[in-house]
Amino acid sequence: MRTPTRTRTNARTRLVCGLGAAVLGAAAVLTAPGSAFGANLLANGDFEAAGTPAGWSCSGGLGSVVSSPVHGGTKALAGAATASDNAKCSQSVSVRPSTTYTLSAWVRGSYVYLGVTGGASTWTSSAGAYSRLTVTFTTGASQTSADVYLNGWYGQGTYHADDVTLDGPGGSADTQAPTVPTGLAATGKTSTSASLAWAASTDDVGVTGYDVYAGATQVATSTGTSATVTGLTPATAYTFTVRARDLAGNASASSAGVSVTTDNGTTPTGFKQAAPYLYLGWGNPPSATTVMNATGAKWFTMAFILSSGGCNPSWDGQRPLTGGVDQSTIASIRAAGGDVVPSIGGWQGNKLGPNCATPEALAGAYQKVIDAYGLKAIDVDIENTDEFENAVVQDRILGALKIVKQNNPGLKTILTFGTSTTGPTPWGNRLIEQASALGADIDVFTIMPFDFGNASTDMYASTVSATEGLKTKLKSTFGWNDATAYAHIGISGMNGISDTQETTTVQNWTDIRDWANSHHIARLAFWSVNRDRGCPGGGLQETCSGIAQSDWQFTSITAGFTG
Repeated sequence: MRTPTRTRTNARTRLVCGLGAAVLGAAAVLTAPGSAFGANLLANGDFEAAGTPAGWSCSGGLGSVVSSPVHGGTKALAGAATASDNAKCSQSVSVRPSTTYTLSAWVRGSYVYLGVTGGASTWTSSAGAYSRLTVTFTTGASQTSADVYLNGWYGQGTYHADDVTLDGPGGSADTQAPTVPTGLAATGKTSTSASLAWAASTDDVGVTGYDVYAGATQVATSTGTSATVTGLTPATAYTFTVRARDLAGNASASSAGVSVTTDNGTTPTGFKQAAPYLYLGWGNPPSATTVMNATGAKWFTMAFILSSGGCNPSWDGQRPLTGGVDQSTIASIRAAGGDVVPSIGGWQGNKLGPNCATPEALAGAYQKVIDAYGLKAIDVDIENTDEFENAVVQDRILGALKIVKQNNPGLKTILTFGTSTTGPTPWGNRLIEQASALGADIDVFTIMPFDFGNASTDMYASTVSATEGLKTKLKSTFGWNDATAYAHIGISGMNGISDTQETTTVQNWTDIRDWANSHHIARLAFWSVNRDRGCPGGGLQETCSGIAQSDWQFTSITAGFTG
């Protein structure tokens, strides 16, 4: 993992009610212009649909949906007027000729306008709190559509609007269904779940969601192009299809089916560890027990053990092994029913591998860490040119791990290193080959599938591809079958925005977790719990992920890894 300096639809609200319960008597004859009958014709007039201005077109892309301030519900429109753009948001509505309509909206801000293009309008100069604007207009003799709009004024800042209504009899309704979803595929499975993905549908108004079916039964919904179906029966064949929905509630035909047979539910044997990184020397570290109570996490990978000078281990190269915050945190984790695996090394800093002159000396340094905490496992995070891309130090680390493995029966040893999108790099291949040649008996080879250098990388697909490449290398080196190779593999990702601006989303990590479970790998981790907090648009941060998420969401997902 990286050290401190490299941080790692809603249905459309178109209620064309007709006359409803208002029964007209014989004397109640309509005259032109017609009267309105209380049906709101606007799509997404309350801005609750999908949390976006769906159904509205906003100039300059300056319209967005916010959760505060609102007039009703949980969302409202924000129009960010600039010196050159009044943030006009408009919507075209089907209407009847020669008919009177009432348009209203709750607005706040300086100089907010409401109206119909080519017709009546109204405005308020300054509304510090939500106030209602209302205007009536009558359609022309052959008019069948009307463009209603809201806008602010140049240089007057952001305005807000909510609960916009257009009352009157509807024109023609939206009856066009979305296109059929294509490319439906299974991306992972367990004994009780199946993860699916598909290509997006299109629609004349807007797709708001997708419904997943097993046979004729709806089993999941999604606002995106992937979903995980849970509650399935082990060792059972299912055929899934997907249908798209639009703002008006129109549904597409079903996609082509995909068949998935769930795993048999047998509990995997061997070493299994879900252990996200927790770093007490950086990034506003959270309370470990608070995170455990919120997520169900049990293990943490504690970073980092470095050299405090020569072949002497310490936390961050400066805090003693015992008597400090690291020891007290480990004690609290264990008191809460959890445990830790220290991470020795990292991207930079004064590391033990180059400082300890022999495998025996390095094994002695590792033993000090093991003895300080009575460890069940240790992780050596081997990176950079001083350790990973150094043949002498690689062999020294492998030799030291062989020694501590022999001297500590039952101890699990983990190697963590970088990867390409297709599997180990040449230096990674050498590390694996030398582990075999030296008889190091490594329990888990953990790759870090991120920082590939391309911000547009598909992090789920690349993680799977890299892991499959590692599996192939382990099989060819050790002569293992698929199951044995997977049982010696770990994945350690990076939540949210990476150093090279890749994005691992909450859905990506859920799919990676499900894939890891279905292939029964040994270990799942990520960098880091310190960053497991939301800050959408925040970029690369030490204390948050840079994306929208709830606190500890990646940790909670990781806690669901059982192997």
